[in-house]
Amino acid sequence: MSIIGVGVIAGIFVLLAILVLFVIITYNGFIHLKNNIDKTWSNIDILLKQRYDEIPKLVEVCKGYMTHERETLERVIRARNMVGSPKDSKKFLENQGELTTALKSLFAVAEQYPELKADSMFARLQSRITEIEDSIADRREMYNEVVTIYNIKLQKFPDTMVGSAFKFDQSVLWEIDPLHREDVKISF
Repeated sequence: MSIIGVGVIAGIFVLLAILVLFVIITYNGFIHLKNNIDKTWSNIDILLKQRYDEIPKLVEVCKGYMTHERETLERVIRARNMVGSPKDSKKFLENQGELTTALKSLFAVAEQYPELKADSMFARLQSRITEIEDSIADRREMYNEVVTIYNIKLQKFPDTMVGSAFKFDQSVLWEIDPLHREDVKISF
């Protein structure tokens, strides 16, 4: 075998080694991002559960003061019950947005009841839920950032070839329903 033949064979092995290394690194990158998506979602889920547990306490405190605001309280309860049983991720995210809107309405209506605002239990619960809402917003932003990085990697060449070969799918961003972007309308 000539020196040129050995050089060609060595070159082919080097190229194959580089290709295998590229596939391994790219695959591991997808796995890393996929696990980060799961982790950030799990962190959000913890906060959503905390909020879910606090809402009945808040509604109970409000009931005694808000006798004329039954519709607002029922909307919060309905929204809370909807988030307890998600069917798919898109519907789950929509239900979370509805609950956030219902809570904003409740807090806005509570402003009209000075005795309620002065109640220490209401103040603690309102503060706690507001903190949880702020944390959810922060984590939602982090979740969307990780999903965006993952989705971009899935679309970039040549990573898209590895992603397709191993059947990695796009992840869904947490978007707010356009109706939930509008101001809350309060009427008495």
